[in-house]
Amino acid sequence: MKRGHLMVSVESSQGAGSRQGLFRELVESSQDAILMKTLDGRITFWNEAAQRLYGYTPAEAIGSHVGMLVPPDLKDEEDDLLARIAGGVRIEHYETRRTTSDGRVLDIDVTLWPIRDRAGAITAACSTMRDITGRKKAAVELAELHEQRRHVALALNLMGASKEISGAQAATRYLPSVQGQGVGGDWLDLIELGAGRVGIFVGDVMGRGLDAAVVMGQLRSAAHALALAGLPPCDLMQTLDVFTRELPEPFVTCVYLEADPAQGELTVCSAGHLPVLLVEPGAKVHELPVPIGTPLGVGGVPHQQVLLPLDAGTTLALYTDGLVETTSSDIDLRLKLLTCALEDSFATADGLESAADHVLHTLLPNTDTYADDVTLLLVRFPTAPLDVAERELDCEAASVPAGRRFLKEKLHEWGLTALADTALLLASELLTNAVCHAQGPLNFRMWHSVRELSVEITDHSAPRPRARSAENTEENGRGLILVDTLADAWGSRSNTTGKTVWFTLLTAQHR
Repeated sequence: MKRGHLMVSVESSQGAGSRQGLFRELVESSQDAILMKTLDGRITFWNEAAQRLYGYTPAEAIGSHVGMLVPPDLKDEEDDLLARIAGGVRIEHYETRRTTSDGRVLDIDVTLWPIRDRAGAITAACSTMRDITGRKKAAVELAELHEQRRHVALALNLMGASKEISGAQAATRYLPSVQGQGVGGDWLDLIELGAGRVGIFVGDVMGRGLDAAVVMGQLRSAAHALALAGLPPCDLMQTLDVFTRELPEPFVTCVYLEADPAQGELTVCSAGHLPVLLVEPGAKVHELPVPIGTPLGVGGVPHQQVLLPLDAGTTLALYTDGLVETTSSDIDLRLKLLTCALEDSFATADGLESAADHVLHTLLPNTDTYADDVTLLLVRFPTAPLDVAERELDCEAASVPAGRRFLKEKLHEWGLTALADTALLLASELLTNAVCHAQGPLNFRMWHSVRELSVEITDHSAPRPRARSAENTEENGRGLILVDTLADAWGSRSNTTGKTVWFTLLTAQHR
């Protein structure tokens, strides 16, 4: 029995030796650096991968303190790790920095676990280490690229988001996507059209990446220019539709609104965009009754515009699909949630900025997960003009002095006699121009706010006036140059029956 027992022990010993040899062979062939160390930090094992990583040979490393690998600013870290190992804690994928024999500092991913003896007592620690310097560098470069793209998106989107529009207040929010390429095709724009009118644009280029952002920038610029040129919303949208078909991302939804608080009117045209919400002064919210239309780039389908009333104190809410569309929710339910969020925020009367924050917090409570750009624009028209007056005139020479008398009376009545000389001169020029070159009848309209006086003349002729240089021998041609010189702003816009030419003069306290 003793002999048999001895044979078993020998065979067991040989088997254990074979397993240890296999283990050592596996450890030595590992691509990860592996070292073992005592609980006081002395290195007891060092494989070939550790030598390749740190530059120390086994003879140099074994018996040395592991602190030789630790940068000076992390000396306390190694003591903390050893203390945790002594407490039986396994540490997975701990990212830190370590120093090589030639002084280079590497980013390292470390996994450490305690080694126990047969009695279960912790006697040492084992570490596997992997160089993640390249990965960390790539991550930093990717983050920088993402930030650059985010900056591009923000710059292109918000370059038209002015909050200093006369007669209107605005709060804007734009959040580039936190997923994917971080750049999309959302944009918003507020455009001061003159004579108290405001253009409002929100759009969304389908697709992602810099191509979508560049297309968005082109469309925003084109739409801005067309709005300033005085195109009605429907004509503007038809022009953009043709423009979009030549772009690399030829599928765009957008909505354009032209607000005229002085007239109490809102003209709207939509190209496949989500409904515009109107918040009444009493915080009641409803959708504007606007035909949705087809997206830009589809072609072949005419767009429609509608004329709606616009009351003082009204707020408009425009947005893109990133605010209301999710993969897990019904769009109608999300629109109802947006309506409730607007009603709740405006019921407290804390202002547009607070309302915008409340809407975002309600619809996007986790701002780290939204997959699409998010755009929100709130525009309020707090007051109507202080006074409005208009009169119809025949298209004849006698209408010029008649118009002057009417304007003079109203300026005296409104306490704006300080503007009378300039206003009467400019009105005479525009009335004379209309009598000579347009068709009647003429609508002579004026209004004023605390900020400005506006005078408008509407006729039934399509050609729009333009300033030009007159030759010394010409008797005509200098009127619009005079208007351009003396008015604080002037321009013209088309309508369904003709055109309107206007000028504005700032009141004394706003000069």
